[in-house]
Amino acid sequence: MKTEQARIEQTEEGVAAASPGWFVVNLADARWQRGAEVGQWTDFEPPEGFEEYGIGVHVLQPGQPNGKYHAESVQEDFLVLSGECILVVEEEERRLKAWDFFHCAPGTRHIIVGAGDGPCAILMVGSRASGKKVHYPVSEAAARYGASTSEETDASRVAYSDWSREYVPVRATWPL
Repeated sequence: MKTEQARIEQTEEGVAAASPGWFVVNLADARWQRGAEVGQWTDFEPPEGFEEYGIGVHVLQPGQPNGKYHAESVQEDFLVLSGECILVVEEEERRLKAWDFFHCAPGTRHIIVGAGDGPCAILMVGSRASGKKVHYPVSEAAARYGASTSEETDASRVAYSDWSREYVPVRATWPL
């Protein structure tokens, strides 16, 4: 059986898949999204997303977290492509640099914060298994970076209630 090639859509902000199927996209040409608190990330998936896992590159500036401290019921993996970041994992801080790999087993509490003197690019991969759950615990370590929820919750709308949830499509600023 032959798999169809995805239809690629060109926008002012870059290219993205507009239908299911296989495709090739250069990240420098891809559409990205930006959020005031959380940096920018690739947005090349088709509108309904990939079926089995999420994958993309997230670029953080120093001091910028990629989200709120959380634990997922599925595995995630992170590969630092360039720059430096701080991994807050199970209330401990670890400094990561280019080519460091973090495997996040299900249930591991974590968040990543940009560090160093420039942007940090991280390849992020996570399962989209059915029944996936996310929990947001309060974290002293993550709070030092503005990345802790104010109350323990399983609801993202509660965890992120103090952050803007408006994300805008943008052109790539990475690869540098």
